[in-house]
Amino acid sequence: MTEMSAAPELFRKAVVALTSSRPRAEIEVTAVGAPKRLAPWSYALAAEANGPSGELATARLVVLHDPEGQQAWDGVLRLVVYLRAELDPEVASDPLLPAVGWSWLTDALEGSGAAHTALGGTVTQTSSARFGDIAGPSRTHDLELRGSWTATDVHLDLHAAAFHDLMSSAAGLPPEGVAVFGPRAAEPSRRD
Repeated sequence: MTEMSAAPELFRKAVVALTSSRPRAEIEVTAVGAPKRLAPWSYALAAEANGPSGELATARLVVLHDPEGQQAWDGVLRLVVYLRAELDPEVASDPLLPAVGWSWLTDALEGSGAAHTALGGTVTQTSSARFGDIAGPSRTHDLELRGSWTATDVHLDLHAAAFHDLMSSAAGLPPEGVAVFGPRAAEPSRRD
């Protein structure tokens, strides 16, 4: 991205709004390099969260701005998300998992009030097996979500909030303020 000061005012306002939303403590968000060829103006955030069971979710959110608009966008501000979440083997075998993964995004957008149009994307389940001298578990399972939508206004703080909610769902984080307890230790048996 070229100098932000040279960017159109609409894009500058969108980036300020996008970066004003603060995620919950379990989600780490940083600015990263944005793709340069998708639109004249772009900005990107990366996020990472570990869930209570140790599964990792990583994602990238990119805002694209083309002052001329693009026909497929139905607007001038397009958001693109790529998310990868580690899965527990029991969850990975669920045939409804792609629909659940997609609902994480649609529910997050709806719940945040992020005004949007032209939403589309894919959800992919992957399963990998390691062989030889590669460190790590012998099998891993992941869900990958790719989605994009057009913001219908510059209130990208609502879209950032949806991104944070998506990360929370993918990492399996409980609602804020709710504690997760581990398995209860067995009590020693009493003998009378």
